[in-house]
Amino acid sequence: MSVTGDGSGDFNCDGIDDQVEINQALKYVAEDPQFTTVHLKGPYTYVISDSIFIGNNTTLEGDPTAVIKLIDNAGWAVDKPLITQMDSNKINGVTIKGFEIDGNHDNNLDKTNGYGFYNMIQFCNSTDIQVHDMYMHDGHGDGLKIDHSSKVQFYNNSVYKTGHNAFFAEDCQNLETWDNKITIRTDCGLRVLNSNHVKFHDNVIDSFYHWSAGGSGIMVEKTTGVVNDVEIYNNTIHDTYGSGIWLIGWLDSYPREEAQNVHIFNNIFYNTGMNPNIDLVGGIITSGFYDTLIENNIFDGVYNAAIIHMLPTGSHVSPTYEARLSLSSIGTKYTTVVRNNIIVNTQKCKTDPEGTGYAVINYLPETHTFVLENNCLYNNSAGNYRNCTSSTDIYADPLFVNQSIHDYRLEPNSPCIDAGYT
Repeated sequence: MSVTGDGSGDFNCDGIDDQVEINQALKYVAEDPQFTTVHLKGPYTYVISDSIFIGNNTTLEGDPTAVIKLIDNAGWAVDKPLITQMDSNKINGVTIKGFEIDGNHDNNLDKTNGYGFYNMIQFCNSTDIQVHDMYMHDGHGDGLKIDHSSKVQFYNNSVYKTGHNAFFAEDCQNLETWDNKITIRTDCGLRVLNSNHVKFHDNVIDSFYHWSAGGSGIMVEKTTGVVNDVEIYNNTIHDTYGSGIWLIGWLDSYPREEAQNVHIFNNIFYNTGMNPNIDLVGGIITSGFYDTLIENNIFDGVYNAAIIHMLPTGSHVSPTYEARLSLSSIGTKYTTVVRNNIIVNTQKCKTDPEGTGYAVINYLPETHTFVLENNCLYNNSAGNYRNCTSSTDIYADPLFVNQSIHDYRLEPNSPCIDAGYT
């Protein structure tokens, strides 16, 4: 079924309440097993004043020049998304691809970023969801918000300045995001809470330059769920205001196997942690996770430290946390293995710089331990270690091919070649 704005489609819009015709097309497809797809034709901007509702086993696709845009001064209640499911109890077999979503942020300034207003796509109790090849921008809430769901793929999207996370999954299983280009406005690029069997890979994440420009590139959070199968690899995270990656386990005490074995490898971090107003910045910040393995990453010019055991302080972390008194992990013997990483040019924090600028910092030595093996550390402004040490790290220029353009391949005579942990 085609939807157009020029009168040539199966369903035709006129620029006013365009969700009416789109929903008619989606309802038609949902009720007739002969059809599976609604296609939005461009060039046309479909202005919506209410949500778009999609059914099971349906593809909503569009031309790159087809734009779904939130109306000015929409005034919607919290948790009312632009695109969501027909059946509030469940949804499965949905693909959304190929078009643009304009959250029209600047013409809806009566609502606050990061509190659940105007999420672009939102599903719960869902299975087999794909969102790909989308351009999603200028929103108040999440790009894709998923709750209590499984088998979700989010890939090859361009996400610019949503009001919360580009991708946010709570209490979900079997998630994969890759090949996304994300510029953060307020919270994180990719974020999971109490979710497991997660792969975040081959994404490029940064922040736009503004005092409010957000938190971590990637966040993994555990409170009550099991989080013991998470892989984060081959991402480039740069110029973020918060940390590149933030792992945090907190709330009530939990057994080791519920927060364990996060594997972070083959990522590139540069200039992460630029926020001049907070101290929760760095390359990778972690607390409350057991047996984390961080290996074969490159850190260049990050602020505070490349890898840190640290708890957040204050209420500035994100709008989500303002009412929470403590984010401290309960327990001891949290160990992070850090091996075969290259850490160079670490800078001091822009706020409260004293005691910062090391390659690795452990602010939690009574409960958290680093095992540092065969890393290459060079030219870090305050030195290499704070509250930790290594007997196998090397201290030499790694000899990148062209560091000025972030080409971090190694020259043939690099001291890092054949020097890693095996």
